[in-house]
Amino acid sequence: MKTPQPLPEELRGRPFTLVNASAAGVSPRRWRHGSLTRRGRGIRMEGPTAELSLGTRVRPFIEVNERCAASHVTAAELHSLPQRRQNETFDVYHLIRPEGAAHLERPHVIVHRMKLYEDEVTTIEGLPVTTPERTWLDMAELLSIDEIVAMGDSCVRVPRPELEGRDMPLCTIRDLQRMIDRHRGKRGLRKAKEALELIRVGSDSPQETMLRLAIVRAGLPEPELNVPIVADDGSRHHEPDLSYRKYRIGIEYEGEHHGEEGQTVRDIHRSERYAALGWTEVRISKRHMLNDAKPAAAKVLVALAQAGWRRGA
Repeated sequence: MKTPQPLPEELRGRPFTLVNASAAGVSPRRWRHGSLTRRGRGIRMEGPTAELSLGTRVRPFIEVNERCAASHVTAAELHSLPQRRQNETFDVYHLIRPEGAAHLERPHVIVHRMKLYEDEVTTIEGLPVTTPERTWLDMAELLSIDEIVAMGDSCVRVPRPELEGRDMPLCTIRDLQRMIDRHRGKRGLRKAKEALELIRVGSDSPQETMLRLAIVRAGLPEPELNVPIVADDGSRHHEPDLSYRKYRIGIEYEGEHHGEEGQTVRDIHRSERYAALGWTEVRISKRHMLNDAKPAAAKVLVALAQAGWRRGA
């Protein structure tokens, strides 16, 4: 077999449609060459895809099919929404088509045909994707209640512009409610309704959401989320992940990065500030989140009891 002619730069190292190839001047003889892998009708690729971004990998599967958008697990990942259920297989993508569209069966894609309104599709780098609120509703049939709450918290949280480059939430609680009202009878709707009652603005991570849910489930008062500590002189200090201002208790979830040297120094400084302000710091780590986070809730209970809280009081 002769050495194939190099592909145009824009097609190298990624999957592409034959329409793209033709527009780039690639001949049918070249795209039939054995050096290219078939990805189903109308799609070819050169080389492995493991290092490519999800958007690059899924794009040709959307471009080659009319009236499709990334949805469900694929959309959640594109929106960077938390989910324990990652793509079932690295090379399988979820697409959605409106009701009434022709049946579509292709390798590498799971196609959902269901009611889909125009305002439920947005774009990410030019790629049609279901909106965060529609993605949240679709994922309700795949996730547990707590996982749906964590995803909802991520949708409605107010981002930190200095870290994320945006200052608006992906959607609002009202937007989530609108999805529920609009899609009566949809699979997962009961779980979505139950989860909506538990979604709060202010959680910065799925771990904070899971911790809050465990605390409330244990019968403890619901903590506030990322509210600054205000000292007696009116000065504002750092924001605990969760807190009880009435009892001067701050709860901090410590991820794996807290073992880093620089973070350890910051954590010590934070603990010193807690003590100086007359607050109690409750530090929660991954090991406290085992067994449905009951150890974490127990640790918070001890701090509340020491601060004067009584169950039923």
